[in-house]
Amino acid sequence: MSSHIGRRKFLATLGRAAVAWPLAARAQQPMPVVGFIASGTPDGMARSAAAFRSALGEAGFIGGQNVTVEYHWLEGDYNRAPALMADLVRRRVAVIATPFSQGAVAAKAATTTIPIVFGVSEDPVKLGLVASLARPGGNLTGINFFATELTAKRLALLRELVPKATRMAVVINPVNRAISEVILRDIPEAARAIGLEIQVLNASTSREIEAAFVAIVRERANAVFIAPDAFYTSRRSQFVTLAARDRIPTSCANREMAEAGLLMSYGANVADMFRQVGVYTGRILKGAKPAELPVVQSTKFEFVINLQTARALGLDVPLHLQQLADEVIE
Repeated sequence: MSSHIGRRKFLATLGRAAVAWPLAARAQQPMPVVGFIASGTPDGMARSAAAFRSALGEAGFIGGQNVTVEYHWLEGDYNRAPALMADLVRRRVAVIATPFSQGAVAAKAATTTIPIVFGVSEDPVKLGLVASLARPGGNLTGINFFATELTAKRLALLRELVPKATRMAVVINPVNRAISEVILRDIPEAARAIGLEIQVLNASTSREIEAAFVAIVRERANAVFIAPDAFYTSRRSQFVTLAARDRIPTSCANREMAEAGLLMSYGANVADMFRQVGVYTGRILKGAKPAELPVVQSTKFEFVINLQTARALGLDVPLHLQQLADEVIE
C-alpha cells in the first residue's frame, strides 16, 4: 500500500517537474535583441522613436519585458554606421531596424542573414536593397518615404509664401550623399520652372552652417531651402537663430524644424515612417520573413506653417495656404 502511495507521489512530482522544466527553459531563453540605428538625435526624433515603440507594443513586444531594443543615434555622423552594423551582426541580433538610407546600405553590406527593416527616401530597388517592392527577395524590407521626390512641391510652396523671391539659397549636407545628390539633380529644373535663381551652399558642421548664412546675406538671397538631413534637425535651434537674425524665410523638410521657429516645412511624415519600421520589426520577431513582406510606400505628407515666424518676417500668409496646411503654428 505504502509503495503505491510512494509511486503516486513520485509520478505527481514528476508531472509537476515536466510542467516546470519548459517554463524554466523559457524563462532562461535570452530576450531577442533589436538593434535600432537612426541618423538623428534622441531629442530631435523623440516623437518618431515613440511611434516605433508604440508599433512594437501593438505587436506585443515591450522593451525590457520580452524584447531588448538597443537605440543607437548617429547624430548626423553617418560614417559611424558601418562599424555599428558590424558590431550588431557579430552579436547576432534578431533584427536590425534602420530608418535612414545610409543605415540600410551599411546593414545590407554587413549581413545577408539577419533581417533588416529600413526606411529610405530613395527607390530601394535603385539602391540595390531589394529585388522589387512587391517581392523584396532577400533579408531586407521596409518603407520608401519619398523625401526627395517632394523637392519641386516644397520649392513651389515656399515661392507662394515669399512671392517676391527671385534668388534662393539651397543648403545641403554633402556627407548625406543619398539626399544631396538627388536634390542637386532635381532642384535646378524645379527652380527654373518657377523663375528662381539658385545658389547651392554646403554645410556639414555647425561652423559651416554659420558660414552658409554669412554667404546667404552677402549674395542677397531672398529665401533659404534647407535639405532634409538628420544633422540639420539636430541643429534646428541654430538655423532658427540665424534665420531670425538675418530676417530670411526658410523652408525645411520636417515639422520639428518648423515647430522650432523656421517658416515652413513640407515632407513625409517621419513619425509614420518610424511607426511602419516598428510594425515590420514586430512581424519579423513573430516569424515573418523579410523576403515576403512587400516594401510599403508612404503616402503621408505634412505641410506646416509657422505663422508667428511669418509675422516676424512681415509676410502675409494667404488664407488658401493656411487652409492647405496640416498645422498652422500661431
